[in-house]
Amino acid sequence: MSTSSSSQSSGSSSPGTSPVTTHSALDSEPGTPSGLGLNTKLDALGRIPDGGPSPAPSLITLQSSLPSTPDPATPSTEEAEPDFQYLSDAPTMRRRKASEKIGTTTFVSGATAQKPRHMKTASRHKSPLLESLKLPPLSEISIPKPSQIKFAPLHIPPHRRLQTFAILAWTLLMPLCVMLYFFFFSIPALWLILVPYTFWALVMDKAAFRGGRTRRWARRFPLWKYFCQYYPCSMIKEADLPADRTYVFGYHPHGIISMGAVATFATEYTGFNENYPGIKTHLLTLDSNFSIPLYRELLLFQGICSVSKRSCRNILRKGPGNAITIVVGGAAESLNAHPGTQDLTLRKRFGFIKVAIREGAQLVPVFSFGENDIYEQLSNEKGTTVFKMQKGFQKIFGFTLPLFHGRGIFNYSLGLMPYRHPIVTVVGRPIDVVKNNDPSDEYVKEVQAQYIEELVRIWDKYKDIYAKTRTRELRVIE
Repeated sequence: MSTSSSSQSSGSSSPGTSPVTTHSALDSEPGTPSGLGLNTKLDALGRIPDGGPSPAPSLITLQSSLPSTPDPATPSTEEAEPDFQYLSDAPTMRRRKASEKIGTTTFVSGATAQKPRHMKTASRHKSPLLESLKLPPLSEISIPKPSQIKFAPLHIPPHRRLQTFAILAWTLLMPLCVMLYFFFFSIPALWLILVPYTFWALVMDKAAFRGGRTRRWARRFPLWKYFCQYYPCSMIKEADLPADRTYVFGYHPHGIISMGAVATFATEYTGFNENYPGIKTHLLTLDSNFSIPLYRELLLFQGICSVSKRSCRNILRKGPGNAITIVVGGAAESLNAHPGTQDLTLRKRFGFIKVAIREGAQLVPVFSFGENDIYEQLSNEKGTTVFKMQKGFQKIFGFTLPLFHGRGIFNYSLGLMPYRHPIVTVVGRPIDVVKNNDPSDEYVKEVQAQYIEELVRIWDKYKDIYAKTRTRELRVIE
């Protein structure tokens, strides 16, 4: 309605009642009692979508406590319904009685304006953890959606199904072990076994820091054969490694889950034992993996141990022929695991080099082509919302998680299964070091420079064969 009609309607009131004034989101009547002076914004109560239904009128009712002069021209009727005007930007709004409390806020002149009850309680439910992250709105995150889902055919050779099952079993191995452990705990008859085992595994057993409990049958279990054939995984030998020395293998890149490292250094289906006879290698991982009952036993049987300094020292001091494999980039490098790229987090990584120097072990660079190509990851370049979320999570919890996806069990477009992409692991030439219990920073940097030079040599030699789809060259960052 027009402004003039609004003023005429608001000028009339019933005798014995206070005058009622309606304000739009942009207007303020000059006759408003002193001290109110309200310019009400529609955003305070929620904007009504264009063309949508009006769940509650966004009117502001002003009730004056000042005495009013009755208008003799207006008939006296207590049931008279005040004629509320429509707001200019909400033409479909219904009329409500002045006494109706739904969707309105009542202000009394001379009193302090009160917030609606839902606005009072909203602040109580804010998470201090989320506020400390200071994250941008989630609406800024753009998640790529596949144009169409390509389903797997019904007729697939049995060996291909076994390969998919092997990858699925490895992916779900940790949660399955946790579920199985608690299922056993629900049986009181097994408490006499599980309680002592839990205490022994979490408190007394130190095998994860002393070289594990490697079992040949565990490394040659048929599941790992199909695991390696899924991608498939293979290995290239660059030089002989005599069994009379100890070795520190540096694995690059980390990828999302380091599938190539598991296939090469925790199983016997890529030819490592045949190419390097007499060398007993141990893949190293986080200590937290050995706090999961049952799951920790499977890792120890494969020779997987803790990546702590104590573990590295104990394994290398067992004598010639012992070796450790460290995925150098860690979780930080996993954030850069995008298909077609090879960004290595290496510039500030000196710990594994110091371990090799102090124990007199040879450094062996290992580069795995295809490790970054088995998963797709959301764009998380510096400055993006995803990058800020991951760094905020890492600042609080000490680690971070990449936001990735692969294929599904029954489709080739979306899921948590890795894509079938060849992973070729190249074991480079060993780098001799001079044993020193307290190496200088200059010598450590010198050895690191030789190590990076060997990695670049491997990349330049094989990139045109195994990295044809690369989008940029190898980069050593951070």
